[in-house]
Amino acid sequence: MHLLKRMFLLLWLIILSLMLGSTFALAQEKGYPNLLKTKELVITRGYSKDALKCIECHAKKTPGIVESWRESRMAHAGVSCYDCHAVPKSSPMASQCEGVKGTKIFTSPMVSPKTCSKCHPKEVEQFSKSGHAKLASAPVVEKAKFKKLMYDLEGGKFAGVPENSKLRLAARQSGCQMCHGTEVKLNADKKPTDDSWPAGIGTRYPDGGIGNCVVCHNRHSFKISEARKPEACAKCHIGPDHPNIEIYYESNHGQLFLTEGEEWRWDSAPDTWEPGDYKAPTCAVCHMSGIGELATTHNVNERLKWDLVHPKSVVRSGERGDGEKGRQLMRKVCSNCHSSVHSNSHFAKLDRAVDLYNFYYDGASKMLAELKAKNLLKEDKWKDAFQELNYYLWHHTGRRARHGAAMAGPDYAHWHGFFQIFQIYKDMQDIFDYRIKNNKIEELSPVMSTGPY
Repeated sequence: MHLLKRMFLLLWLIILSLMLGSTFALAQEKGYPNLLKTKELVITRGYSKDALKCIECHAKKTPGIVESWRESRMAHAGVSCYDCHAVPKSSPMASQCEGVKGTKIFTSPMVSPKTCSKCHPKEVEQFSKSGHAKLASAPVVEKAKFKKLMYDLEGGKFAGVPENSKLRLAARQSGCQMCHGTEVKLNADKKPTDDSWPAGIGTRYPDGGIGNCVVCHNRHSFKISEARKPEACAKCHIGPDHPNIEIYYESNHGQLFLTEGEEWRWDSAPDTWEPGDYKAPTCAVCHMSGIGELATTHNVNERLKWDLVHPKSVVRSGERGDGEKGRQLMRKVCSNCHSSVHSNSHFAKLDRAVDLYNFYYDGASKMLAELKAKNLLKEDKWKDAFQELNYYLWHHTGRRARHGAAMAGPDYAHWHGFFQIFQIYKDMQDIFDYRIKNNKIEELSPVMSTGPY
């Protein structure tokens, strides 16, 4: 009986082998089916019907946008165009694109921080308290002296550009608003005017939201790795008045980034991106990222002691932060890679540089006040040598010296900073002495352009 079972099993295996062999031979003879030609890729999960319509339509009309989004973590998390761009009909920004005309769906090409806060409330709250939000756009939106600069001077009114000409907006739109942001104005169709959007980091939206997350997290990929690299800051923190990216590149931190940065890990989760993923800090590490015992913050003021931007450096307070606490927090950042001896030396150097700059600024301010009291200043400060030099003292050379000291960039602290500060100061002394001695203002300004500074 046992022998019969074994013979039966052997016979069955022979028959099965012959069947498979003939099937394989048939497939080889006819060729394997091309699944790519017959497979229809349809997304039927995760997204609503309306969201899918947006994706499918924009995949044809704006494929670059959809491609960036498709590779993003937003897409991985199931966040679609509809989630960010659909707005209530009652929204001041509610409009309808061609694909939703006649439906109950309203959208906006603009996405304000109020939308981002639906998923990132903590990040938006921190950001709104920083110098990147309302404070950033205040010069463009609120300050009368900046409006005069943007529209009357740079906009050419003084040279004859008509009052109602849009040429007067060009300097603001191409320069100031692209970094600082501005107030978005709407056309009759509730879409932004062509002179107020897009704008920079402090953009003020019609729905009340202030800020622009995509300045650092470029749409529509929103890569955290991009925001962590110094180039994310370089669009605005560059140039003669605040050359932060140039200072960073010449620092030891920047040298390591430039030579080894391509090998570093940039996409670790928030609060887990630590030394080891990188060998030297970027702007994000020092000012925003979670490191050691510090949590990630989107308030770039939190870890700063001094206000190094305005005419006189003071310890930050009020809406600009808590300077004393900021120094303690920055020390904790440094402690991840440096000894306390090293950190103490760095901050002592910075404090001395700030005190020296303030000494020059106080002296210049004293001369300025005396000239004003004696009516020895021109009404137009851009034709007044003393006032022009006073501007370059703090706004260009003074910032470079202070930022160079803060970020360990010796060339900017010295040659582009204090070396030029003392020369400007000496010129101001000469002009001051001439006006006091002669009780008159020299006819022509010897300051011919911003070039030398």
